[in-house]
Amino acid sequence: MRSSAKSFGVSLATVQLWLDRAGNKPLDRVDWSDHSDAPSVVANRTPIDIEKEILALRTELNKESDLGEYGADAIHSELLKQGCTDVPCVRTINRILERNGVFDGRRRVRRPPPPVGWYIPNVAKGLAELDQFDVTSGFVIEGGTEVETLNAISLHGALVGSWPRLAINAKVVVEAILEHWRAFGCPAYAQFDNDTRFQGPHQHKDVISRVMRLCLSLGVTPVFAPPREAGFQASVESLNNRWQQKVWERFHHETLEALIEKSDRYVAAARRKSAQRQEGAPKRHQIPEDWKLDLQSHPQGMMIFLRRTDENGYVHMLGHVIKVQENWVHRLVRAEVDLSQNSIRFYSLRRRGPSEQNLLNTVSYELPNRQFGE
Repeated sequence: MRSSAKSFGVSLATVQLWLDRAGNKPLDRVDWSDHSDAPSVVANRTPIDIEKEILALRTELNKESDLGEYGADAIHSELLKQGCTDVPCVRTINRILERNGVFDGRRRVRRPPPPVGWYIPNVAKGLAELDQFDVTSGFVIEGGTEVETLNAISLHGALVGSWPRLAINAKVVVEAILEHWRAFGCPAYAQFDNDTRFQGPHQHKDVISRVMRLCLSLGVTPVFAPPREAGFQASVESLNNRWQQKVWERFHHETLEALIEKSDRYVAAARRKSAQRQEGAPKRHQIPEDWKLDLQSHPQGMMIFLRRTDENGYVHMLGHVIKVQENWVHRLVRAEVDLSQNSIRFYSLRRRGPSEQNLLNTVSYELPNRQFGE
């Protein structure tokens, strides 16, 4: 046995184990599969007769209890009332009930979350970067002066930006975005909520806002999150919360300049912390030196609207009501507005199946050729 153990590179105990397993049986009848090392009988397991008593008592309480209670707490109390010895604790009773499959409710199935930026394939695969922007308000510095803040963060690189101002309008947003992109480069996508400062007035049709024109002129695809949907702006909303805790609530701000100084220090520290992530993030393209923003030129490129269909399979976007598919109701879609091809393509979106993004419909759409501001 020692010689065999040495030649096969195993311990003597292993050879003895297999010899004992084989016994006098023919080799073709020996069970050579691995067996669990756990004991056949668990030493501290509740005896079978007590388990049967617990199950029977649950059935009895379910039918006859005046309170209508027959869970682990009620069973434990009833066992004590009956003077039973070695009564298991409530947690053990719960395990016995679960092991025997007598729970009424179903255990919640927790599915893994979809990948970051799952609703845009190139972002989900890590091939393209996406910057999220959002505005927070309600901050009042000394003297009663109200302040608003524009925050930004990239999904893959966690590159942050923050611009506290007395008021955030579309022009301020454009100036801040240009400052950010000139310093670090432009992403492939820029995502916003449906605030009029980003998307323009909602009461008119076919509005292409100042911010949208900026993105399109730089080859950046603007993306608009679905209204009243949680999760799509989670990264920038998390940054809003951190900024409020780490900058706004930590210090006393006598002036706007003092707030900006504290905010800039926090942003610089956050960028240093995420430097390694930024190095591994998708590349950003630089703004051409001769580039100028022309608000009057006809927009070209792609815009994306994330929307949920209504009960008839229609979506509301750009001031229009557009039919997607009659059997795709109350569902998410990605609407790709291709201004170069004069079309809108609708793709299905499901968090449970983030890779299943099928083309649902293609409709013709031509943006009216009119001056900005009309």
